[in-house]
Amino acid sequence: MRRHLDAIVATLESGLSNARVEAVNNKIKLTVRMAYSFCSLDNLFAMVMLICSGVKVPLLGRA
Repeated sequence: MRRHLDAIVATLESGLSNARVEAVNNKIKLTVRMAYSFCSLDNLFAMVMLICSGVKVPLLGRA
């Protein structure tokens, strides 16, 4: 820890983290797990783009 003390202090003072990047990585990993039944990689890429975009698609028959 002593070796990295300056970097640790700088991180705590700035308040920056990689939480958003990790959240997107987790969404992509979950999507890949769901996509094992997809027929092509194009479908997987489309699903990743849809899920990570934040667009809410209304489902028919649901209020």
